[in-house]
Amino acid sequence: MSRPCSILITGASSGIGAALAYLYASEGKILFLSGRNDERLTAVARSCEAQGAEAYTSILDVTHRKAMSNWINYAHGRAALDLIVANAGISGGTAGGVETESQSRQIFAVNIDGVLNTVLPGLEVMGSRGVGQIAIISSLAGFLPMPGAPAYSTSKAAVRHFGEALRSSAARRGVGISVICPGFVHTRMTAANTFSMPFIMTAERAAAIILRGIERDQARIAFPFPMYMAVYALGQLLPPAVLRFVLARLPEKPATGTLTDR
Repeated sequence: MSRPCSILITGASSGIGAALAYLYASEGKILFLSGRNDERLTAVARSCEAQGAEAYTSILDVTHRKAMSNWINYAHGRAALDLIVANAGISGGTAGGVETESQSRQIFAVNIDGVLNTVLPGLEVMGSRGVGQIAIISSLAGFLPMPGAPAYSTSKAAVRHFGEALRSSAARRGVGISVICPGFVHTRMTAANTFSMPFIMTAERAAAIILRGIERDQARIAFPFPMYMAVYALGQLLPPAVLRFVLARLPEKPATGTLTDR
């Protein structure tokens, strides 16, 4: 959708979500922004309002199915939604250890259930109108089974497949589906990484790439291109035994005990 006017973004209090909110904010735009940190989310909304947009905030946990459905229906009733960005996500590392059950379950709950709790009610309200677009934030990590981030990489693979599989049936209802697979982006999530992150970019640059891809209704928006080609080749072309050998030698995200969001 080239000119969405009513836009809903989850995980909008920082990183890619906030950067997208700033890009879309202008006169005549209505933004519905959710996050878990009231102070940061309010600051984002105020900046968007300073650019001429209307901004409405909601402190929500995307794992709460009913609350998410209520919020999406409320937003759609106030201003029929043109674009929904399922951006909320968290990560955690192992630092050479074993990922805990608690961490794994939390990551799956936010990154998979949170996406379902955003996309499914969004598809219902948009499908009833016969127009709209939904963007799902996955990751290039979803192309590889990362030993240092098993729950994160698996959750991102799951939502990538879900979004791409959903695209055809959603199109029959007049709704576009785009899956976004960024590489390393300067956010709260990558701030904990102590290893080199090739081709890392600012959240603002990532948001600009995402916005252009959404405007073109791209099925998959994967970037930066050199890293996309590298992870795709590794995941698709190497025999499993060789892939396991290569992945076991990659640096691992620190296990800080605190899960980080975007």
